[in-house]
Amino acid sequence: MSYLELKDIRKSYYLGKEEFPVLKGINLKFELGEFVSILGESGGGKSTLMNIIGGLDRKFEGEVQVKGELLDHHKEKEMDEYRRGTIGYIYQSYNLISHLTVLDNVLTSLEMAQLTQAQRVERAKEMLIKVGLEDQIKKHPNQLSGGQKQRVAIARALAADPEIIIADEPTGALDAVNTEEVLEILRNIAAEGKLVIAVTHSQDVADFGTRIVHLEDGKVDYDKIVREKYPEVKNESKIVSRKLPASASYSNAWKHLKYNFGRNSLIMIGTAIGLFAVLLFSGLGNGIKGYINDQVDSLVNPNAMMVQRYTKTSGTASSQSEAGAQSASADPTTTSFSQAQIKKMADVKHVDSVESMFVAANMKFSMSGRDYTLATVQSWTKFFSKDMLKAGTLPGKDEIVVDKKTVAKVYDSKDWKSVVGKKIDVKWTTTDDSGNPVQISKKLTISGVVDAGQSGASMNAMSSATMKSVLKDAGATTKPSATIVNVDNSKDVESVSKKIDSIKMDNQRVFKATTIGSTLKTVNTIVDLATYVLMAIAGISLVVSALMIIVSMYMSVSERTKEIGILRALGESKADVRRLFTSESLLIGLISAALATVLAFGLGYLLNQFLYSIAKYDLIQISLGNIVMTFILAIVISFLAALLPARSAAKLNPIDALAAD
Repeated sequence: MSYLELKDIRKSYYLGKEEFPVLKGINLKFELGEFVSILGESGGGKSTLMNIIGGLDRKFEGEVQVKGELLDHHKEKEMDEYRRGTIGYIYQSYNLISHLTVLDNVLTSLEMAQLTQAQRVERAKEMLIKVGLEDQIKKHPNQLSGGQKQRVAIARALAADPEIIIADEPTGALDAVNTEEVLEILRNIAAEGKLVIAVTHSQDVADFGTRIVHLEDGKVDYDKIVREKYPEVKNESKIVSRKLPASASYSNAWKHLKYNFGRNSLIMIGTAIGLFAVLLFSGLGNGIKGYINDQVDSLVNPNAMMVQRYTKTSGTASSQSEAGAQSASADPTTTSFSQAQIKKMADVKHVDSVESMFVAANMKFSMSGRDYTLATVQSWTKFFSKDMLKAGTLPGKDEIVVDKKTVAKVYDSKDWKSVVGKKIDVKWTTTDDSGNPVQISKKLTISGVVDAGQSGASMNAMSSATMKSVLKDAGATTKPSATIVNVDNSKDVESVSKKIDSIKMDNQRVFKATTIGSTLKTVNTIVDLATYVLMAIAGISLVVSALMIIVSMYMSVSERTKEIGILRALGESKADVRRLFTSESLLIGLISAALATVLAFGLGYLLNQFLYSIAKYDLIQISLGNIVMTFILAIVISFLAALLPARSAAKLNPIDALAAD
């Protein structure tokens, strides 16, 4: 049984509706150990016949059988596997990949062999030694002579241990000396039990083989045995082929990226600038939110919440601004709390304590012959952070702490701490239980100075016991205008807030709780929106970067058209070709993201040095999540940008690609 058999092979080309027959019923049988020369003039159908035998041309009539089994040329995957495991190509124009070294060119066919990396390298070197190029393995094709290039092509064709070697005009571009050397190599290949089929128009080359098949006008003119074929050699260590692994695509993409690094670096820098801006603005958003949280945490206790009486306007700006004065001017029956109401809050699960909060509005006081007016003075509760205290102690009996900016520094701008220990006379107006006005007058001692930070607020406070005692002695109402609910665990603050809001008495909602978390949530939402807007503006540059990558990839496809044809001839699938170009684009994206990260940390550090002198806080805080987001964004952009060029590359006809200049 013949190893390879062609049955009634017919092929025509069409110009419009006009048919031009090229092969007109070819019937041939080939055996292992033969060195068959397909002889004929140009246009006689030699190359077309070789493309059919090699599994590149799939549109023809007739049958191709290998080892008695019919090849289905309409099945893409079957043809890819056939070329990987059975066919080795040698071309007149060498068709070496310019950006790969001699060794890497040979390794391209071995990447689809079931060998370890060390075995593949060893096999490639063995083939190069076989063709006499062991001292040229690190060179690129443009550093070799024509004869050396052809021997590299032969080594590549032999590397994957194929049974059929197709040589298309293998000596057409060589001088007499190199021609004889190449023909001798081909004869030795046939002597090893391979089937060598060489296309030529030279009678001298044809006479070198064991058999001559002459084509004339698309038919076999004669089929002549020149000498006896070489005996078949049993191959017990046949190399088994496999699909190209993804790692090989990434490796090849990296080699091409390095070879053209100068051009690609411009694209990577452009993409990195856009990613850098997105990353920097993300870090700025984190820093601003962290700064706000830090400022608030330094003023108030996150485990505490303020609870006021619920009204339909609760939570509005007007109601909040009037909260400090409501004990003096509002109806106490609708704004204050009864003991029963306070107990309702205290009974909620996770509530540690409930403190009464009293507020005095428009307090006037005298100190060392100077008069002051304070918008509000309130009772000190656990709602406030002890970190606010900058001098002295917290207020005890008949004591008050005053604000650093509006009182202490007004008293003495340089030695503002000297206000501690001073006696003051305070006066303000409030109401009794019936809502009638009551005048309050009391002598107090300044126990300490507090600072409300950069929020712009003023903070003055007495102890709750002192405030209640003063109100009681004057006959004023001692019902609190607000309460401070302290929660035993910070993680339960929001849930306790919701439970308190849902309490009803006489089928009416009673309370409105305000937590620091809810306030910060609103502020952080605003910061997030601003950050997203800035990131979106920066993202415009990423659109430009994506267009740059698309253009670059299309240029790469155009420049590497012949390479695509070579890879398809070696047995790579359409999917492998697509992955080659998407891999290169993804590498561009990843390098850009890495460069953007370095830029963001570098410039972020310098900006933090400057901003810290203003805010005493690192306002640019790039998190791991920001970095991961940047890399994901880079991967998505680069992958999407490569889809169309990669698809275009995969759709190229291998025969047309090999014929490209």
